[in-house]
Amino acid sequence: MSETKYIPRVATKYKNEVVPALMKQFSYKTVMQVPKLEKICINRGVNGAVADKKLVDIAVEELTAITGQKAVPTYSKKDISNFKLRKNMPIGARVTLRGVKMYEFIDRLISVSLPRVRDFKGINEKAFDGRGNYTLGVTEQIIFPEIDIDKVNKITGMDITFVTSADTNEEAYALLKELGMPFKNIKKGA
Repeated sequence: MSETKYIPRVATKYKNEVVPALMKQFSYKTVMQVPKLEKICINRGVNGAVADKKLVDIAVEELTAITGQKAVPTYSKKDISNFKLRKNMPIGARVTLRGVKMYEFIDRLISVSLPRVRDFKGINEKAFDGRGNYTLGVTEQIIFPEIDIDKVNKITGMDITFVTSADTNEEAYALLKELGMPFKNIKKGA
């Protein structure tokens, strides 16, 4: 009895559709030159974490539910007296996704979560960092179906960073566009 290995839908799409399209668009010589998605980093700062330590635990639980991978708390690096912040206090949560979980997350983000955003017209295409990475800010965690709205005591946002192996913003944009990211169609001169 042979065991078939599970391959996410987006991973198959990358291999069968995205690679040939990008090879044609940028005229790469080998498949190895085609940029790929390396990891997705999700970071969430927790407002009021200094006063209430349970907020960080809730943020970690929510990120774990959203991504399917255990999130870890982030800690402050230095003292800031104006914010009553001490070094090594928990102030947020983060998780880094690679491989199967990364492709699963991007699939759910594109097909389920982003369409649930109120008045959604597409994501901004100006949030590239110059080195082929893209950061998307999500204002409400309730767009994810894994979050039970009744149990949410505070609506907070998060940053989702897509780290690619692309050298330029144009290559990273083409990669994410081919994977299905719904970028806004900004008309020139409008």
